[in-house]
Order: sequence, then structure tokens, then C-alpha cells
Amino acid sequence: MPEVASSVSTKRPAVDPRAPYREAFERVSCSRAEHEPGRIGSLRSEAIGRFEELGFPTKRLEEWRSTDVRPIAQSSITFEASAGLVTESDVADYRYPDTCELVLVNGVYRPELSRLADLPEGVVVSSLVEAWSEHPDLVEPHLGCHAKFESHAFVALNTALHENGVFVFVPRGVVVETPIHVLHIGRGAAQAVASFPRNLFVAEESSQCRVIEQYATAEASQTAGSTFVAPVTEIILAPSAVVDHYKLQRESTDAFHMATFQIYLERASNFTSQSISWGGGLVRNDVNAVLAGEGCEATLNGLYMVEGRQLVDNHMRVDHVAAHCDSHELFKGILEGHARAIFSGRIFVHKGAQKTDAKQTNRNLLLSPTALVNSNPQLEIFADDVRCTHGSTVGQLDELAVFYLRSRGIGEEAAKSLLTYAFAADIVQRIKDKSVRRDLEEFLFRRLPRGEVVRQAV
Repeated sequence: MPEVASSVSTKRPAVDPRAPYREAFERVSCSRAEHEPGRIGSLRSEAIGRFEELGFPTKRLEEWRSTDVRPIAQSSITFEASAGLVTESDVADYRYPDTCELVLVNGVYRPELSRLADLPEGVVVSSLVEAWSEHPDLVEPHLGCHAKFESHAFVALNTALHENGVFVFVPRGVVVETPIHVLHIGRGAAQAVASFPRNLFVAEESSQCRVIEQYATAEASQTAGSTFVAPVTEIILAPSAVVDHYKLQRESTDAFHMATFQIYLERASNFTSQSISWGGGLVRNDVNAVLAGEGCEATLNGLYMVEGRQLVDNHMRVDHVAAHCDSHELFKGILEGHARAIFSGRIFVHKGAQKTDAKQTNRNLLLSPTALVNSNPQLEIFADDVRCTHGSTVGQLDELAVFYLRSRGIGEEAAKSLLTYAFAADIVQRIKDKSVRRDLEEFLFRRLPRGEVVRQAV
């Protein structure tokens, strides 16, 4: 009789990329329930369930059609926050003087590496775990109320799995002169180390503060393994509050960084953010601002500098809910090698948000013929008395400007670096914090060819 081919497949069943995250949630859910408020525990359960429904986003989704997250979904992940030891020498290069500094390693607060400063009475700067136990009345009304996980897989993961983070509370009428520096250090291992820092900053009525949020990789782990960081930061500004915020993303180029940044502004409040990205292999920044009270103002600026095969995706949405509000966005990109960047910005003016003044601009400088940018600024307006503009440019260095500098005795390489620095300086000079501005300037001098010439010129 002829042989009959077997109908049984010899292929291994596909591994569900969601499974390790569900297992990690189940391992620690009981221990967390002992020291967390009940509402947080319920949020965690809802969030992990929602993540299982959503799964990792695919390019079939409009919001993710240009960003492929399969490298994250297919990576071998560990949730051991203690993987690798971070010492004072690993942190030293990222410190800023004269700040109140909180250090987290792979998402876990490390008090022995932190440097807390004397702050005005009533100001709370602590780990999120400490805040849960000591100030639950300040945390519960805000945590998870603005960064929604129902439609965002990485927010769902963070809500379900965050181990720790930072809580900042500034009471009514208090001005905090000392900058608050939140330093997240990643340490890789044989498997990609996953961490989910959760930050909550609350500025009450007529208060003021400055926050520096920094993500870096321990020097010793630059070649020791990758990291997967999915932070969520929520900032709530009460009426007339003022917050000056900086984010620096400078992780190693094999790191995954999937961040969500949610801002909620009430009447007459003022928020300014400068977001700088030059690290990471696959980076996504979701920035969402809700201007909920009349007379508030939000300024959201950013600079991204990528090379090699790095990819950075900035997705922004500004909701003008109330009337007489202003928003200003300027994002600039410098790309080399085979790097890719995506900018997708949307200004949404709700019905009734009259006298809105909104401006959104994205400008990109390509230093390589193989670099690629997808830029998509958008407006959706449902009010009839507004002033809204948006624009996008993608180009190369001006050859006439290069020729002019060369005619003045400057070499071609140095001339191009000077023009590149001038392009970036538009953002750099908007940074009010001297330490952060100096740090970024030094990075540009090191990064640009003939940086010493640029340093002397500026």
C-alpha cells in the first residue's frame, strides 16, 4: 500500500507574546495587594485584562502603521528588576548639581543613590510606593485618571505591572526653587530587562516647580544586554499652577523605549515641556495634553537626533476643551545614516473652545540620503472663532550657506556642523535650566564632526 502522508504538523505552536506579561502580573499581584489602595489593585486587574484583549499593536492600526513593535513582542524578556548592579559611578555622569534627585534602577527606587534636598513645607517628593502608604489621599484621586489604558497596550502594561515610580506633590501657593530630577537608569542582562516606571506629578493652585525626567543606561550594560522601558508620566496642573518640564531620553541604542506623557491643565495654568531624544533603538513618545480650563497655555517642544538604524516616533495630541487657551508645539529632528523618524501631531479643538490659538510645527534635517522621515501634522476644529496653524518641512543643509562658510576659511565638515548646530540651537536655547542646556550643548559638541570648531564659534 502507498504511504499516507501524516496530517500532523511538525511546527511548534506559536508562542503568545502576551503570556510572559500575564505570568509576571500573577506572580506579584498578591504581594502588591497588601500595601496598595484597593482602587489601584482594581486598575491593575482591569489593565492586564485589557492588554490581553489588545495585544501588542500592529501596523494594521493607523496610529502604529509606521512603527513596527515586533522586536519588542518577540524579545525574550525578564522582569527581574535586580538584574545587574548599578553603583554610584554608573549614576555620576547623569547627575545635575543643586537638584532634589530621585534615582530608579530598572523601575525600582534606590534611596541609597538618591539625593533628597530640603524643600518647602508641604511638598512631597518620594517614591510612589511610599506615597501609597503615607499619602494615599493625595495619590488616589489622580493616579490612572488621565493616562487611559483602554486603547493603548503599553499604558495598559504599565498600569498593570509598574513596580514603583516617583510622586511629586506641590501644595497650593508654594514655589519650589530647587529642580526635581527624576533619574531612571536601565541595566541590561542576557535577556531584555523590562521595567514600567510610573510617575505622578501634581501641582496645586498657584504653585510652581521644575521637573527633569531623565532616562539613561548604566555604562557597564552598554554591551551587556538591552532594556525595555515603558514609562507613564501624569502631570496635573490646578488653576494658575506653573510647571517647567524637561525629558531627556539617552539610553543605549539597543534599548526599547515606549513612553506615554499625559498632561491635564486647569484654568489659567501654564505648562512648558522640552523633550530631547538621542538614545534608544526603537523609541515611541505619546504626548497628550488636555487644556480643560479657560486661559491655560501649553508649550510642547522637542528635539530628536538619531543615527544608524535608530527609529523615533513622536505622536502628539492636544485637546482644546475650554475657550481662550493657547498651545505651541515645535519639534525638530536631525537624522543620519539609515535612521527613521515619525511625527504625528493632532490639534483637536472641541466645540465651544472659542478663541483658541494653536500652532504646530515639525522641521527635519536629513544629513544622509538614506534617512527617512514621515511627518503628519493635523488639525481637527469644531469651533468657528479660532487661530490654528500647522506645518512641516523636510530638507538638507543649504549648500549656499555651506559655500558661504567655506569662503570664510571654514572647512566643509566644520561648516556643516555649524549649520547643524544652528538648526538644533532653536530648541536648545529654549531650555531655561542651565545644567540641562549645558549637558545638551556638550552632547552636540561631541556628536558633531569638528565639534571643537563649533564650540569655539558659539
